[in-house]
Amino acid sequence: MKTVVLDEQEKVEEIISRCDICYVGMVDNENNPYVIPMNFGYQDGVIYLHSGPTGHSIDILNHNNNVCITFSIDHELVFQHPQVACSYRMKAKSVICRGKVHFIENLEDKRDALNIIMKQYSDKTFEYSDPAVKNVKIWEIPIDSISAKEYGVPHKR
Repeated sequence: MKTVVLDEQEKVEEIISRCDICYVGMVDNENNPYVIPMNFGYQDGVIYLHSGPTGHSIDILNHNNNVCITFSIDHELVFQHPQVACSYRMKAKSVICRGKVHFIENLEDKRDALNIIMKQYSDKTFEYSDPAVKNVKIWEIPIDSISAKEYGVPHKR
């Protein structure tokens, strides 16, 4: 089995669209990694996330806004021989994005971002009260670099 690089934008966006969460990695002031699962929205090369207005991740991002975001789908344990442990591996497709977090403050822009996030999970239309929108932190991450791979692809015989 081999790993294949996925270069086609359609395949990259299909992986992202099929995910229900992403993993967001950042580095704190002591150079310790911090990774959290989050729900998300994606549109036109930008990832949108939302959180509470304060917390450990917000403290980290206020000092270092670089993030790495990972998406992964189609997980399946495969092997070449059932008795050979080293032949086992996880078949999957993944996308890794890097960018810098910018916080959206404008209420209408926050509503637009919330709609993009909700579009990932529902076809419904939502209304957002001013207090709710004011109390949410919206993360906007334009993607600076992106890579995608498919793991566990059979070798052609």
